[in-house]
Amino acid sequence: MTSTASLHEFCARRGDLATPCRHCGAREFNICQALDAAQQDRLFALATRLQLGKRERLFAAGDRARYVYNLTEGTVSVSRSLTDGRRQILGFLLPGDFLGLEAGESHRCDAEALTEAKVCRFERAAFDTFLQGNPEVALRLLQIASSDLAQAARHEVLLGRKTAVERIASFLVDLRDRSGARHLRTRPLVLPMTRSEIADYTGMTIETVSRVLGRLKSRKVIELVGASTVRVLDDAELERLSGSS
Repeated sequence: MTSTASLHEFCARRGDLATPCRHCGAREFNICQALDAAQQDRLFALATRLQLGKRERLFAAGDRARYVYNLTEGTVSVSRSLTDGRRQILGFLLPGDFLGLEAGESHRCDAEALTEAKVCRFERAAFDTFLQGNPEVALRLLQIASSDLAQAARHEVLLGRKTAVERIASFLVDLRDRSGARHLRTRPLVLPMTRSEIADYTGMTIETVSRVLGRLKSRKVIELVGASTVRVLDDAELERLSGSS
């Protein structure tokens, strides 16, 4: 069960009511980057803090899109079910990412926490009103959306044009670069997703994912540290294999 509390209550327990967002590790990367202190207070008043357990669903396709969400901790997968029952993972979201904005009244995909996660939830109507009075925040949201579109375009290329090795190398390079940009650990690189989820993201089978990872390991490009951690041993070679250099 998702536990909810207002940001005010959350910060009161920490004793930092004067600067409620001070301890947010994602502030540098998300929409709050554009806020001054007064704007932070106004947005703070609209937010509800959600704490998600591992594998807990934030929303499902078909749910009414009443809220938008700012991911502040953890990793969330966004996916959709295909007509034949298969799953396509559209992306893995990191702290600072924004989700839930929909063109229609309902969500078109599922969002699931791959780790314990925290989000700030905003009622859509109230958030839209806030954007109208704070154009710099709307601009920051547009920049985030533009980055998301670029990410989606790279994913299309990965699915449509790349070989199995290129797909896995691209996946690792992208996760390494995005994690590093968010000040998350990259040496070693944590993989909170399962091999099945990597397969659903790269459009391959689990067996192919495991085989390619094993090949990269034997070529000493990476080292597998358990099932959920990878140490990149040769960054230049990984980037070459991904087709990015």
